[in-house]
Amino acid sequence: MPRFLRLIINIVVLGAVLLISQKAWAQDWRPVHGGIHFSISGIALIEQQSNTLDFLIVHDNKQKNQGRLAIVRIKGKSQPKYFPLNWPNNTELPIDLEALTSVPEKTKSSFIALSSSGKAYYIRLDSTNKTISVLKEFSLPEIIQGNNLEAFGLQNIDGKLVAIWGHRGEREQPATIFWGIFDLAKYQITLAGSANLKVPFPSGNVRHISDIKVDPVGIVYITSASDAGDDGPFQSAVYVAGYLGLRENKIVWRQNSQFVPLYRSNYHKIEAMELVPGAKGGVVVGTDDENLGSYLYIVGGSSY
Repeated sequence: MPRFLRLIINIVVLGAVLLISQKAWAQDWRPVHGGIHFSISGIALIEQQSNTLDFLIVHDNKQKNQGRLAIVRIKGKSQPKYFPLNWPNNTELPIDLEALTSVPEKTKSSFIALSSSGKAYYIRLDSTNKTISVLKEFSLPEIIQGNNLEAFGLQNIDGKLVAIWGHRGEREQPATIFWGIFDLAKYQITLAGSANLKVPFPSGNVRHISDIKVDPVGIVYITSASDAGDDGPFQSAVYVAGYLGLRENKIVWRQNSQFVPLYRSNYHKIEAMELVPGAKGGVVVGTDDENLGSYLYIVGGSSY
């Protein structure tokens, strides 16, 4: 076979392989919005229907005229739809929202968003009119100077509303997980303990905790992420960090002795995570890919 003909065949085959790979990639990771101001730094489920997932997301923006929250809808195999939300005019704009959680046993419209400084916002969503109201602002307890909080979760465990949050750590500095009992009527968290942790992957400019969630039996999931700048490259992983439970009316933390990556990515910076139950659910992660925008992915592949 002439050399030129072999070259043409190789190019055609390579192009086909790349096209197939790109299509498979597109089916897995779904682009939400381009641009650095549309990163996903926190995510919480609003509603789950047979063919649709609706999420509330937060952006870590710091300037005026930059969005703070949005609704993202995944329907079928189509790409996500993005609906920006306006922050109420009668409330000061938050700076650097880094985490979001739903409030257990409330309506599906109640959430708490957290800034990196430890200031929390108890908000209510009107998903029909796509508006939010801020019911209360409060601060997490005993904030340590220099902490950069990137994670916050709530869960009912053995009849107690337990809050868990995390200072991200960086490089050789470990992350710190904090936990306590949340008195929602008083908007007050009583700190019960803390623990340090470091993950094995990513390495380099790693943030050991970029988000955190707790399931109903107390299993604690975390994401970790690293980047080399606004254009990447990025790396991320999902871990089971440990277990929260109650013993003699006190919260007990059992940290995982071996951190096993449940999922890893060499292309995206995961900063948001939600646990979606059911046959079509899964661990849903969102990214802050800086200049490359934001993406959503259901770990293990999407059923939608």
